[in-house]
Amino acid sequence: MLTLIYAHPYPLHSRANRALLEAVRDLPGLHIRDLYALYPDFHIDARAEQAALADSHTVVLQHPLHWYHAPALLSLWFEKTLAYGWAYGHDPAGQATRALEGKRLLWAVSTGGAERAYQPEGYNHHTMVQIATPIQQTALYCGLQWLEPHIVHGAHRLSAPELATAAQGYRARLQAELDTPSPQER
Repeated sequence: MLTLIYAHPYPLHSRANRALLEAVRDLPGLHIRDLYALYPDFHIDARAEQAALADSHTVVLQHPLHWYHAPALLSLWFEKTLAYGWAYGHDPAGQATRALEGKRLLWAVSTGGAERAYQPEGYNHHTMVQIATPIQQTALYCGLQWLEPHIVHGAHRLSAPELATAAQGYRARLQAELDTPSPQER
């Protein structure tokens, strides 16, 4: 099973992320957690989020890039859900805990800028590999396997056919991940 953590603070204004989400919504084995719909008050139920992750072999983080990182509620989700004693660290008995060890993480992100903007010579001065570093390190610290990110550049500038192609590519990517055996099945 895949758990898709969807974090868009303005979903009604989203064209690209909405199209991506709609393209995958009906995939069997995909469980969607829309953080802004679930927690409009920012009071995250960490236990419910942890339970959703525990049942998955892959976690997908889908969101627009906000200030070179994740939207605010997703940042809070990291803090509350990936807690010491569950995602990393030790339990009260002193045993090491890594509840997500061996699971996979796919970062699915949309950007406002074109791909060339995310180069050292581009106006953002950094590559997406560099921008992904905090999220990648969080995944690795929790024992998650980091997958090649799924990036949709220039999301608001895509034509309808380009957006449809991007959405179908995303669907194919998630379907391939669903078809990948979990570590327990290997």
